[in-house]
Amino acid sequence: MNPNSLDIRLLQVFDEIYKTRSVSRAADQLGLGQPQVSIALGKLRQHFGDPLFVRIAGSMEPTPLGEELVQPIRKAIDALNVALGHRSVFDPATAQRSFRIAMTDISQFVLLPRLWAHVRSLAPGVRIEVFNLTADTAHMLEAGDVDLALGFMPQLDAGFYQQSLFRQHYVCLASAEHPRLRDGLSLAQFEAEDHAVVTTSGTGHLYIDREVLRQKIMRKVALRIPNFIGVSFVIEQTDLLVIVPSRFGEMLAERGRVRCYPVPFALPRYAVKQHWHGRFHHEPGNRWLRSVIRELHGERSGDEELMPAADDGGKRGEADD
Repeated sequence: MNPNSLDIRLLQVFDEIYKTRSVSRAADQLGLGQPQVSIALGKLRQHFGDPLFVRIAGSMEPTPLGEELVQPIRKAIDALNVALGHRSVFDPATAQRSFRIAMTDISQFVLLPRLWAHVRSLAPGVRIEVFNLTADTAHMLEAGDVDLALGFMPQLDAGFYQQSLFRQHYVCLASAEHPRLRDGLSLAQFEAEDHAVVTTSGTGHLYIDREVLRQKIMRKVALRIPNFIGVSFVIEQTDLLVIVPSRFGEMLAERGRVRCYPVPFALPRYAVKQHWHGRFHHEPGNRWLRSVIRELHGERSGDEELMPAADDGGKRGEADD
């Protein structure tokens, strides 16, 4: 096969199979039939004289040559997208596309239902795939495995575009039937009660632990749990206390099973942001999704935090969309 006959669709097929480790999932992400993707993979194999991907335990794993080709092919896709104006227009009404979003479990609870309903009404052919935030989220953004990351993630402030959506503070959550808490929560009561602590990775909420230590607050930790959704059900049925973000706590309190109390010592407020990689800053579909999230969940108070540019080609900074 002549190298000039390797069009962008074949390169995209390679990239999607690499990301998904599946021919069928790659077809779904690209809006193609599985036979089309299989034919494209056959053409790639013929051109490179290598299987590129082999099936291992139900997963399409790259060969050594396949691994070597990932970065050159992604650079070629980026270059062709710029040169050819690929996806220069995104029409939500007719788009057939999947967006991948990494979110905290809190964002899945607080933000996702409204986002999904709004996207569904504007873009019925668009699908959303949600990933948990982990230590690998930055790599996934760089690799294009996810389009956006939503939540409180100070570790992503450098090297990525970011946009503040809203600011949050913390509240203390307790069961509505807690036998010793009724009208309020004093510092003495806070220190006397047993606590649950959320140890979720990939977010910035672990800084609560640092503040408790710094302020020499006594906190008797009786339970550690890896996510906020799980701890919410534990709090309903026990005498434990837990510190949670205010929007999350207020939504839970509306169900009547828990109560929110002000945290009886100072904790800084923080910004919930959306983050994305520079590769997708100008991509029309990604810009549309970011604008939808901003419209639904952004605070237009006029005092948005403007992040200074970093030494990374200007990728850090509050976005203009």
